[in-house]
Amino acid sequence: MFDVLLDLIWGSPINLLWVVLGTALGIAIGAIPGLTGAMLIALTLPLTYSMAPAEAMVLLISMYVGSISGGLITATLLRMPGTPASVITTLDGYPLAQSGKPGRALGLGIMSSFVGGMISWAFLLSLAKPISVVSMKLSPFDYFSLVTVALVLIASVSGKSLIRGLFAGMLGMLVTIPGESPATGVTRWTLGIEQLNGGFALLPVLIGMFAVSQIIHEASRPATKIATIAESTDGVFLSLADWRRHLWNMFRSSVIGTWVGILPGVGANVGSVMAYSAAKGLSKKPELFGKGSEEGIIASEAANNATIGGALIPLVAMGIPGSVIDAILLGALVLHGLQPGALLFQNDPDIVYTIIMTMLLANIAMFAIMVGTARWIAKLAVIPRHLLLPIVMAFCVVGSFALNNRLFDVWVMLGFGLVGFVLERTKIPLAPFVIGFVLAPIAEEKLGSALQASGGSYLPLLSSPVSLVLLLVALGLAIYPIIKAWQAHGPTKNKAQGDADD
Repeated sequence: MFDVLLDLIWGSPINLLWVVLGTALGIAIGAIPGLTGAMLIALTLPLTYSMAPAEAMVLLISMYVGSISGGLITATLLRMPGTPASVITTLDGYPLAQSGKPGRALGLGIMSSFVGGMISWAFLLSLAKPISVVSMKLSPFDYFSLVTVALVLIASVSGKSLIRGLFAGMLGMLVTIPGESPATGVTRWTLGIEQLNGGFALLPVLIGMFAVSQIIHEASRPATKIATIAESTDGVFLSLADWRRHLWNMFRSSVIGTWVGILPGVGANVGSVMAYSAAKGLSKKPELFGKGSEEGIIASEAANNATIGGALIPLVAMGIPGSVIDAILLGALVLHGLQPGALLFQNDPDIVYTIIMTMLLANIAMFAIMVGTARWIAKLAVIPRHLLLPIVMAFCVVGSFALNNRLFDVWVMLGFGLVGFVLERTKIPLAPFVIGFVLAPIAEEKLGSALQASGGSYLPLLSSPVSLVLLLVALGLAIYPIIKAWQAHGPTKNKAQGDADD
């Protein structure tokens, strides 16, 4: 596998260029509030059509790593998280920077991001192949049940409301129905529109949901004054004593972030919150959290970067996206003629190891770029929106049109942009929608092939031990939030009823 790393470095110099360029672009976009890594990767995907699959994945994975990391710069210096993953960083990063230690705050965040990325890379390297071997032994019914678990899990962890998460996931699955059935090949729900024979293309849907909806949101938001502080990178490097004091927190937060990342659809922001909560609960000085705690910065940044490696594990091992960006990367693999899932290791091992080794190189590039350019990258956040948004919108239109050279895809992009905007305004999460849109055809295809093999019998869904266990897990994940909500409101309701009776 390490011969792939050597080939990336020495055999194909262009790949190093893609690593540096992708990481730098990811950091820059991640640092600009309102622009996200999902938007950047969705817009870049059409540009990779003419590239070799390996080169395309190198560029996209590098953007992924850079975009998650870049948000800490503006979160620390401007109190404006460039990405949702950096929201928790503002709680302690900005107060520490405001107290006269901006370099120290940046240094803690950058070093923690690097450590989190490297630890999750080690998990990715060691777990991806064994999990793919296990997944190859799953029957189509088992795989269908596994996708069901992923869909239910996405809905159950995608915000405070299970109903909203389920609604978004079901809506995403509903959108996959028009076009050709992946199980039978029958065309359905096209309403006589010839362009719908192939269904809604992934790229215009993604660009609309994550780029156009964000443009509409940013355009409708009133301008706000940015509270800046003096940009200084003095003290950005940590001493040996700092490493000794904070290494356990970095490791613990990185492990939390990695395992949260493995859970489909959870996301870097959830990993950041969980690690931050753990650090505060185990801290000797919990009263400093929210006031410039170094432990808080480390926990947040180590965890949100560690979710990258965690989310890539189910993607390369089973073809199940662990995050929204991974759903786009799954689409990238399909667009480049690759078959995601367990067979990816068997048919295209070089692509898998290219993805894994690119994450390693991108983390190193991220560290070098952010240490050297943090104070200048922070200035990107003050670019006027009236100059930035039209440029991004132009890229959206060109990217959607370039897919099939037809205006229909542009209208699809605009339509889903409005859908995404409405969903976000009504506090319905986008992650379940997109991952439901990506996973539903996989589930339908697996169920179709399973039914053909069983002669139309659904009995193996329950007679197969693996499938039965997975379905029970899915049922438990769906019921647990309902029981928890009932327990939270039930006693209060009973007490109020008792008071009324008295």
